[in-house]
Amino acid sequence: MELRTLRYFVTVAEELHFGRAATRLHMSQPPLSRAIKRLETEVGAPLLVRSPAGVTLTPVGAVLLDEARSLLDRADRLRVRVGAAAGVATITVGILGDSTDRGTTRLAAAYRRSHPGVDIRVRDTDLTDPTCGLRAGLVDVALTRAPFNEAALTVRDLRADPVGAVLRADDPLARRGQLYLADLRDRRWFQFPHGTDPLWQAYWNGGEPREGPVVRAVQECLQAVLWNGTVGMAPLGHDLPPELAVVPLADMAPSRVVVAWNEGDGNPLIRSFIETATAAYRE
Repeated sequence: MELRTLRYFVTVAEELHFGRAATRLHMSQPPLSRAIKRLETEVGAPLLVRSPAGVTLTPVGAVLLDEARSLLDRADRLRVRVGAAAGVATITVGILGDSTDRGTTRLAAAYRRSHPGVDIRVRDTDLTDPTCGLRAGLVDVALTRAPFNEAALTVRDLRADPVGAVLRADDPLARRGQLYLADLRDRRWFQFPHGTDPLWQAYWNGGEPREGPVVRAVQECLQAVLWNGTVGMAPLGHDLPPELAVVPLADMAPSRVVVAWNEGDGNPLIRSFIETATAAYRE
């Protein structure tokens, strides 16, 4: 199995949609579909179930997803260490959330202009690690959302976004102009896997212990709401499928967009990235 094909599979499994996965991978859909078919042939079993309602993982696909994520993490760590040993001018940026955010788009353009000779690598991460692999050495700097355990990290706030409850569009509460957490007291909320940063989990559960399906990626959160009527939360202003609605939560603290890096890391590329990010998010 090629690492590239495994990356394709992980992206499709996280998005549960071939079109969105192709967009995220910056490729067209037909070659992506062919690559997944070849992978299924290599494995000898279906990995995905395709239907008009969307894409779901088979049991074999779920096993491969866990193993592929671990393998790709190890490969990323190897590339980072080899690049550092070779002295290549490289910075690896971890991104959690919406990579189409206008602040991120301005930052990417500004950093390319000011560092034309630098190899900028991007690691798109799921929701289980809000630090985007900083502590594991997978990235040099992270564009992410707080709160999370900031031990041994330095964190700078870039912006604060109000959040709302994500509900099915036909949910009676979806017609409200705003909601309070107490309105959702008896609902099921999505959960992150065991071992996820407790500060991060608590924030996205509205500060209370909750029960509900376990998710790892944004699309899994949305599918949990669509299929199970689960409550989710999301920053306001993000595009959602027409079957879903987001209602502002009056008593939830805003979601902080932050840039984070390992405490004491004096890499000048990181320092310039932080300053560029601060300026880009002010515009």
